[in-house]
Amino acid sequence: MGYGAGIQGERSDAELLAAHVAGDRHAFAELFRRHQRQLHRLARLTTHSREDAEDALQDAMLSAHRGAGSFRYDAAVGSWLHRIVVNACLDRLRRAKAHRTTPLEDIYPVPDRTAQVETAIGVQHALMRLPVEQRAAVVAVDMQGYSIAETASLLGIPEGTVKSRCARGRVRLAQLLGHLDAGVYTSPDRPAAQR
Repeated sequence: MGYGAGIQGERSDAELLAAHVAGDRHAFAELFRRHQRQLHRLARLTTHSREDAEDALQDAMLSAHRGAGSFRYDAAVGSWLHRIVVNACLDRLRRAKAHRTTPLEDIYPVPDRTAQVETAIGVQHALMRLPVEQRAAVVAVDMQGYSIAETASLLGIPEGTVKSRCARGRVRLAQLLGHLDAGVYTSPDRPAAQR
């Protein structure tokens, strides 16, 4: 299913949002189904756990559902939804920051023995060690493929700030993931072999 009106008779995102505001009980559900996978992935990459991602996504969709009437149609509906999800994730992370007591290693399941899964987990761990603001910028630009301008709009910050946060986040990730150059995965409890 496409995001626009690609299939004959299929409503565009903007048409669905307008129909929801006009009282169509099914329009918002259809809009959410259309973007659900991407939005969930974005929430999962931005938060600490699957539960946080699901809660943030639920908060975001409730906010979008209630605030649909204020959408100005000056951006794509998909971008608007992404921004709401990012903001909900950042709000949740800020609230949880003072209460976190579980080490990140305890949150993730025991990794599969394949190199691909270990690398993915290593990258996820490294992302979680970035400050929230840097993580949001890196995820949006480097993982979700948004441009600097789109990311600035999504996060509500100047483009220069996006560039700065991405640059600092990438440097930190390079430090944290330097072991991947050697093809060896390390974790805090399993140091890399001596080279």
